[in-house]
Amino acid sequence: MLAGLSGLILIPLWNAILKGTLATENYYTSTYWHAHEMLLGYGGAVIAGFLLTAVKNWTGKPTLTGDKLAGLCLLWLYGRIVPFYSGLLPDILIALIDLAFLPLLAYHVTKPIVETKQYRNLIFTGLLLLLTLGNILVHCEMLGFKTNTAWFGLQLIVDTVIVLILVMAGRVFPFFTERGLPGTLAIRNPQLDNGSIASAILVFGLQMLGVSGTFLALSAVLAVIINSARIAGWYIQKIWYVPLLWVLYVGYGWIIFGFALTALSAYSMVQPSLPLHAFTLGGIGTLTLGMMARVALGHTGRALRASNAIAVAFVLINVAVFFRVVLPIAMPDWYQTLIYGSTLAWLAAFSLFIFVYGPILTGQRIDGQEG
Repeated sequence: MLAGLSGLILIPLWNAILKGTLATENYYTSTYWHAHEMLLGYGGAVIAGFLLTAVKNWTGKPTLTGDKLAGLCLLWLYGRIVPFYSGLLPDILIALIDLAFLPLLAYHVTKPIVETKQYRNLIFTGLLLLLTLGNILVHCEMLGFKTNTAWFGLQLIVDTVIVLILVMAGRVFPFFTERGLPGTLAIRNPQLDNGSIASAILVFGLQMLGVSGTFLALSAVLAVIINSARIAGWYIQKIWYVPLLWVLYVGYGWIIFGFALTALSAYSMVQPSLPLHAFTLGGIGTLTLGMMARVALGHTGRALRASNAIAVAFVLINVAVFFRVVLPIAMPDWYQTLIYGSTLAWLAAFSLFIFVYGPILTGQRIDGQEG
């Protein structure tokens, strides 16, 4: 619920700040605030919701509920609010409040994993710690401890979230496909699973080392090929009749498109912001909306069927990506207009999500079970 609300609020707030219609004190500079809040505000809430429910399913051990869960939510919320109290609160306090969320989440995710000795799931603990490291690098620059670390930290956060999605995709895409289309079989290939993650890490590592040109382009093309082969094994044509499935596959497609654009940007054929937003707006935005829509139904005891309104929301978020990532390549002179159209489509998608899922997420499970 908080993720959906932040997705709806943060974008118009960013637009107002960017255009100067809202002048306010902020701990972050405007561009860093936008990137940080979409990745660790919106994205952090989605990751927390996914892991706290998934780990409970994997281990059979309870994760946070009740007051403890409310406390974690409040900590996340304070992290969104206190940057606007810069000048009234010490900057170090603002940083510590924001920095506390991910390590605390990591602790509560790791505890049941260790208790049940499911050590392979500790990869998610490692990814949460990498996100924490990226966040530390952002705050080091904001606090004046270091220079030129914030952008490096944000890039690490983007890369880590994409890798987390690729790991998660191997866990849930085949399962969701088989559940959503009874009688079908999604082909699992461990070599392609490992190759997709390794190729992504190679591309991101080269970017963070400042490598461009042919080496980066070839690595990105390799990532396109391996990830395309991976998703082709899961793909069944009937997914297009199931919105809760096709939205996930299209979201993965935007990540693959991001690697393709990375290959082009290695030769300065497209602006670096285009592959970045293919990964973030396209991959992260589309997949998280789809995942929230599905797991919220399952964990409230409802049938796994998207309403017509949510199917429209899935279309709209992809329209937002198309306007932000694809059309600027063909229509660069219309860039600002396209950004405006992308913003409207994003807001419409998340408005529909809140309208449909607000009552679901704030009410009781319909099957009477705990949740």
